[in-house]
Amino acid sequence: MRKYLYFVLALMIFSIIHEGIHAFLALVFKEYQTVVIHPYGLEVIYKTSVTAREGMKWAFISGLPNVATLALGYSLFLNRMQTTYIQKSLAHVLLYVTVLLMLGDAFNLSVGPFIYGGDINGISKGFGVNRYIIQSIFFIVLLLNRELLVQKLLPVYGIKTKHPLFYSWKNLKQDK
Repeated sequence: MRKYLYFVLALMIFSIIHEGIHAFLALVFKEYQTVVIHPYGLEVIYKTSVTAREGMKWAFISGLPNVATLALGYSLFLNRMQTTYIQKSLAHVLLYVTVLLMLGDAFNLSVGPFIYGGDINGISKGFGVNRYIIQSIFFIVLLLNRELLVQKLLPVYGIKTKHPLFYSWKNLKQDK
């Protein structure tokens, strides 16, 4: 039961960081309208409709939260050995937060647009780059981050699994 509570807490932390940066940037660019709490998470509502969004400000409003969460995830990943010195429950929350930060927005910008749209439209319109190029880049980031987590983070917590989503590519070569 505790691991689910740790995961839910980590999901709330991830959502507050990601949507909080959206809200802050929307305030800076005078686009903030409100925050809506849905059963599946938070959503920042902007003054400008999706179809009318153009310009670099939308690249920042849409893209910076994704980059910031990834950067924070890498920071926690690089300091993963420090979790052995903190309280066990906090260490488990940090494990889940690190996983969400490293995989959440990489998924959001690679696979997510096929399912629910998301931040990709503002980024691609703002930078004037085809969304499939951005999706391809972040799909590679998603795969590389997954492998980093499997090979370097999970062992710190003593987690071993043969689940296909969390099985190391390195081990696939050795198993053959």
